[in-house]
Amino acid sequence: MAALLLGLLLLAMQSPIVPSSGPLTLSEGLPAALLSTDNGPADHPNGTSQQLPRFIIIGVRKGGTRALIEMLSLHSSVAAAQNEVHFFDWESHFQKGLPWYRSQMPFAYPNQITVEKTPAYFTSAKVPKRIHQMNPDVKLLLILRDPAERVLSDYTQVFYNRLQKHKRYQPIESVLVKDGEVNLGYKALNRSLYYMHMQNWLRYFPLESIHIVDGDQLISDPLPEMKKVERFLRLEPQINASNFYFNKTKGFYCLREDGRERCLHDSKGRAHPRVPPAILQKLYQFFHQPNQNFFELVGRTFNWK
Repeated sequence: MAALLLGLLLLAMQSPIVPSSGPLTLSEGLPAALLSTDNGPADHPNGTSQQLPRFIIIGVRKGGTRALIEMLSLHSSVAAAQNEVHFFDWESHFQKGLPWYRSQMPFAYPNQITVEKTPAYFTSAKVPKRIHQMNPDVKLLLILRDPAERVLSDYTQVFYNRLQKHKRYQPIESVLVKDGEVNLGYKALNRSLYYMHMQNWLRYFPLESIHIVDGDQLISDPLPEMKKVERFLRLEPQINASNFYFNKTKGFYCLREDGRERCLHDSKGRAHPRVPPAILQKLYQFFHQPNQNFFELVGRTFNWK
């Protein structure tokens, strides 16, 4: 039954993929603020200004977006927004228009490019169209992990959040499986159907405008992945091996910059709950065909179970 429902879900998304030929019009439901002519930078006396982002980290949730933006911040030509802005996916923010969006960006020098990251963008159906309207030439970074592992990380984050707030939580077995089948009603599963969401992005942006970062490789060996990102963004090579060191206590790489060391928050890299092998196998089988479809769509493979 799960396989049948998944097939129907994917079939519904398989309309022809054609990058949009031009900006969308106001008649398509976009607010006037998005087309505002007041798109100039907000200047600061020290020569910096707030600019709209020239590249955006669009996801995926629990894929490694925080690690990616922290590593990008090592580069002197990158000015990164520290908070998730949620401009294109939250109506309350989107209705405020581009001037508000720009006001959420960091002050950057003329030789810097601005980046923001909001992991929810990737799985929001309305976001690709809105970003394309803002700038059809914007560069997009998408960091992905093994879909099954991403689901477990998603559950782990919610589990600890509820635990800290003394709220009840469901055992992972009960959210992953329902009536003996993979529970398609669990939102975390939908977020890992990369093929379905990527189809939507490719309706508005060519594949050449989207760089996929291997989140599993970024965890185990960050430098090669970051060199690929530098090349994609046409940044001068700066990030090097001296910027990373392995923290044995935390079990992952931390950052070193100008003699200072920093690691990601303790909420990152937490151990996943133990999942019975039979349920894990169901999860791997569930993602097998969507993963194959994704590999074909983007023209590359990943070492996913």
